[in-house]
Amino acid sequence: MPPELTHVRTWIFDLDNTLYPASADLFGLIDIRMTAFIADLLDLDEHAARAVQKDFFRNHGTTLSGLMSTHDVDPHIFLSYVHDIEMDALAEDRRLIAAVARLPGRKLVFTNGDEVYARRVLGRLGLSDAFEAIHDIHACAYRPKPHPDSYDSMIAALQVDPKTALFVEDMARNLKPAKALGMTTVWVNNGSELGGHQHSPDYIDYETADIGEWLHEILGDD
Repeated sequence: MPPELTHVRTWIFDLDNTLYPASADLFGLIDIRMTAFIADLLDLDEHAARAVQKDFFRNHGTTLSGLMSTHDVDPHIFLSYVHDIEMDALAEDRRLIAAVARLPGRKLVFTNGDEVYARRVLGRLGLSDAFEAIHDIHACAYRPKPHPDSYDSMIAALQVDPKTALFVEDMARNLKPAKALGMTTVWVNNGSELGGHQHSPDYIDYETADIGEWLHEILGDD
């Protein structure tokens, strides 16, 4: 372990496009169902519904947050609908599995999705038993990353000391609140939609295109 990372006691990972490559395009399938949900809810054609969905994503952090604040949508109904997708594009990455297992300390997942979906993804990746806990959008009281309240809720619920925590994310903007709290930050720059939005070196300590490769590098040969 490099000397600058020996203080890390808690390893926190985002889920989508972080623990698997963005090229799997799992979120593309979710995106289609979000657009369909909005089209049905607001009686819009596909083009107009997609524009609304992207506006919610940019301005509210997640499409769900926008729908809840402007149309009082039940989050359980929405999440159940949009996460009803095939996951054939996901595969186990033995190098990532081995690297996560070797990390010293606690390992957590912090996601804007829900736990049911997260566990399906982790199962496909061979990481079902790799993490102590999952802090999801329900646990965040529907305030998604990068809202500061979501980080506060995760820290309180899981008893995390930010100064000894490292956070891995594919969305650069979601690292800013983590850095402000004292976390070490890692940006997975692998082509996620809007992944580089609001990117700044001020709150990104490390950058990688592949989190499994980065973990292997810092851990060295087994």
